Amino acid sequence: MLTVSITPQFKRMFKKLESNLKEEAFDKIVQFKDPENHKKLKIHKLKGVHKNRYSFSVNYRIRIVFAYTNKHSVILTAIGSHDVYK
Repeated sequence: MLTVSITPQFKRMFKKLESNLKEEAFDKIVQFKDPENHKKLKIHKLKGVHKNRYSFSVNYRIRIVFAYTNKHSVILTAIGSHDVYK
């Protein structure tokens, strides 16, 4: 199991989501804690300015961006549409 922490920016972005999206995002974060679900979540490494970060899908529209702090823990840095990559 991964240890997941969040940045203040992630917390602010999460609060702005509609309540049904918050529930869906929370469910995906719970799934994300188990590395066996990573393939199903379509985790992928980002490029460019975000080259040290990764992303996974909450749904077709919403993504969560994160970074590994060590082998067993991550920090969630952003949540939102594809604009989150900018």
